[in-house]
Amino acid sequence: MIVEFWEKPGCMGNARQKALLATSGCEIVPRSLPDHPLTRQELSLFLEGLEVPDWFNRSARRIKDGEIDPDALDVESAWSLLLADPILVRRPLLKIGEDRHVGFDLDWIEARIGTLPSTERVNRVRGEDLNTCPAEATGLKCGDPRPEAD
Repeated sequence: MIVEFWEKPGCMGNARQKALLATSGCEIVPRSLPDHPLTRQELSLFLEGLEVPDWFNRSARRIKDGEIDPDALDVESAWSLLLADPILVRRPLLKIGEDRHVGFDLDWIEARIGTLPSTERVNRVRGEDLNTCPAEATGLKCGDPRPEAD
């Protein structure tokens, strides 16, 4: 099974999500949102049925810093922002067959590719929110320098 995976290269959360998908034996086709942004028509296929605030990556620096409030945007303002700055798009965007989805939802994924193998890694993360940035627990933001290891 082929899984198209739109991501921000270097994102720790997206790397973790791809590693989980890899346990299924699927062929993961990574796509870089910043390098190959989607058109409005393409992106609308993923966002269909979602409320405007759910289109946005709440971990994006511009949102975390308060520059953008997804809850206060109308549809056209939201589209303008997402198309101008693809990092604002909620990730990952997944395409399996003709089905598209926003965010990493194991139930949705397993309904399309089958149950992931019962490995220590998969079992450990079941029930966790796999959409939040793992660095948030440390107080770091994407782009912040990481502390040096001792």
